[in-house]
Amino acid sequence: MSIQRVLFKSIIESIDFIQVTAIIGARQVGKTTLAKQITKQFDNMIYLDLEKTSDLNKLEDAETYLNLNKNINLFCIDEIQLKPNLFTTLRSFVDENKDIRFLILGSATPELLRQSSQTLAGRIFYHTLSPFQFLELINRETLNNYHLKGGFPKSILTKNDKNSFLWRENFITTFLEKDLQTFGIFIASKNIHRLWKMLAHLNSTLLNYNALSKSMGVDTKTVKKYIDILNHTFMIRILEPYYVNIKKRIIKSPKIYFKDTGVLHTLLHIKTYDELYNNPYFGASWESLIIENIINKFNDFESYFYRTVDGAELDLILVKGIKIIAIEIKSSLSPKLSRGFWTAIKDIKATKSYIIAPVKEIYPYKNDVMVYPLEEFLKLDL
Repeated sequence: MSIQRVLFKSIIESIDFIQVTAIIGARQVGKTTLAKQITKQFDNMIYLDLEKTSDLNKLEDAETYLNLNKNINLFCIDEIQLKPNLFTTLRSFVDENKDIRFLILGSATPELLRQSSQTLAGRIFYHTLSPFQFLELINRETLNNYHLKGGFPKSILTKNDKNSFLWRENFITTFLEKDLQTFGIFIASKNIHRLWKMLAHLNSTLLNYNALSKSMGVDTKTVKKYIDILNHTFMIRILEPYYVNIKKRIIKSPKIYFKDTGVLHTLLHIKTYDELYNNPYFGASWESLIIENIINKFNDFESYFYRTVDGAELDLILVKGIKIIAIEIKSSLSPKLSRGFWTAIKDIKATKSYIIAPVKEIYPYKNDVMVYPLEEFLKLDL
């Protein structure tokens, strides 16, 4: 049974009103499956997978190929980063054929696919597909299983823990030894693998380039380059601090999070939920899980964390207009708040405040702060 992704409707809508729609996201995250579900809505379309030599060859003279197929309503081009010079051709073609639509899929951020963001400016809309969100799996997977295996389809939909772990190990190896080269990134895989494993132990902490530089024995410029690669290929998230109109001494270093807890646990060599639950990194892993689900669900909000040198702290802040949502993440079944939380919500003038914890039901904490399980929080209309 196929699982309809949260983005399905909004992608259909953007195809209707803009000429080029892009689905970007990590390799193996489900972009192709989603695209095939979407293209079923169109009677007259062409699907090209540029990992197939036969399809890549069709675009050797892309201008001629597209002009020969002007009767098509939708072109779907998968793994477009394998044909970077195609973007210039697309620009002139869409300008001359206003009714033809393109759905393109890429395994990198618009910054890494720089040609698309520059060449197709004003003609393209990006949708970022994350690994499965918990709301997409809620009727078929437990939260514990989802937490352990992460959201990559071939990891979470594999019932056997051992096979799931083996798939993730292979995913990491393929990413390092093959996928990076498709983006024109040629660096020693062992170096970035070493950094990636170090970051797994630092997940949910402040990002300290100097400390990482000393640990790896390379300069900070190299460390930043490696972290940028992991960021632009959707492996990690860099969460910036919130300090708008706040006069206190703010920690201005960003925090680093793994986007997928399954990948995180593989790098930490955690194979079962029992191993995870009893691991000292459990709390940091839980924080990653919650942050990714919330940011992906409420993607029309800006997201930050907050910390002062005096100890005021919030794990996540969502900001949109006059709305400032304060979120504290706890892995305990009986969450407790520190004095720093209460100071922080006053500092930022939070309009609403929540605790997200592995509880079974919603209940009030005190002073209008509510405790929510993840499932129920994701259903809110903030």
